Amino acid sequence: MKKPKPIYVETEIDADMDALWRHTQSPELHEQWDLRFSEIAYLPQPPGARVQEFRYLTRIGFGLCIAGTGRSAAARETRDGMRMSVLRFGSDEPLSLIRSGAGYWRYVPLPDGRIRFATRYDYVTRFGPAGRLFDRAAFRPLFGWATAWSFDALRLWLERGKAPAASLRQALAHLAGVFGLALCWLYEGLVPKLLGPASGELAMLRAAGWFPAREASAIWTLGAAELLMAAAIVRWHRLTWIYAAQAALLVLLTAAGATAGPELLSEPFGPLPLAAAMLALGAVAAWTAKDLPSAARCRRRPAATDEKKGRTNDGIHL
Repeated sequence: MKKPKPIYVETEIDADMDALWRHTQSPELHEQWDLRFSEIAYLPQPPGARVQEFRYLTRIGFGLCIAGTGRSAAARETRDGMRMSVLRFGSDEPLSLIRSGAGYWRYVPLPDGRIRFATRYDYVTRFGPAGRLFDRAAFRPLFGWATAWSFDALRLWLERGKAPAASLRQALAHLAGVFGLALCWLYEGLVPKLLGPASGELAMLRAAGWFPAREASAIWTLGAAELLMAAAIVRWHRLTWIYAAQAALLVLLTAAGATAGPELLSEPFGPLPLAAAMLALGAVAAWTAKDLPSAARCRRRPAATDEKKGRTNDGIHL
C-alpha cells in the first residue's frame, strides 16, 4: 500500500505575531481551539532546557480517552521574521491508532501584515494493514479536516474575538438545524410522494382537480423537487438565500395542501405543525450560518517551495 501524504494545513491570520505565538504555544490556550486535543499540559523541565516535554489527552466519547506524550522545540524569529516550532508525539495507549509522529508549525509574516500559519505532520499507525487501511480511508481525512477547522476557529478568535467554544456551539446548532431541515424535506419527498403516493397525497391532488389525469406525474415531480431541496440545503447550507427559498416553497405547499384538504389543518401532525417546525429549523440554520469556522478556508496543499522545506523537517531530532 502506497504511503499516504503527510497532513498539511495553511491559513492566513490577521493578527499580531506574538498573539498568534501565545495562542498556539500556551497549552491552556491551545487546547481551547484545537479539536484534536481535550487537554494539553507542559511537564516540568530543567531551567534553560531547549526541549519542552508535554502530555495530551483526547476524549473520544463513551468515557474513553487517549493519552500521549510529546516533545517540542521552538525556534524564534529568523531575519525575515519567520518563526517555527517542531515536535514529536506518540501514544502507548492500545486504543490509539497513532503510534508516533512528528511535525512542525510555521509562522510567516506577510507584507500586508497578516501571518501565514501552517502545519505539516505525519505519523505511524498501529494494527498493521488494517490500521493503515482505516487511516487512509477515514481517520487521516477526518484528522486533516479537524486540523483545518481548528485553524479557522483560531483565526476567528484572533481576528474577531469569537471564542472557540462559542464557535463550536454555533456549529453544532447550525448542524442540527441543517440536517433536521434536510431530513424533513427528504422524508416528505421520498415517503408520501415517491414511495407511497396512494397513502393520501394522490387522492388529495385528485380532489383538488389541479392536474386532471396527470396527478401521478405531478406527485412524482413534486417529490423530486423536495428531494432536490434537501440536497440544496446540505450543499449551500452557509448561504442564507437557500433558507428564504425553502421557506417560500414551504408556505406555498402548505397553502396548497390546506386548499385541497382543509380537514388536514385539524390533524395533530398535519401540514401546519410540520411547516411551523421546518420554518423554525430554517431560522436556526440561517441565524447560525454567519461566521462559522470552515475547513474549506484553509489551504491543504503546500506550495512547491514550502513542500521542499517541509521535507527537511521529516527527520526532526528532539
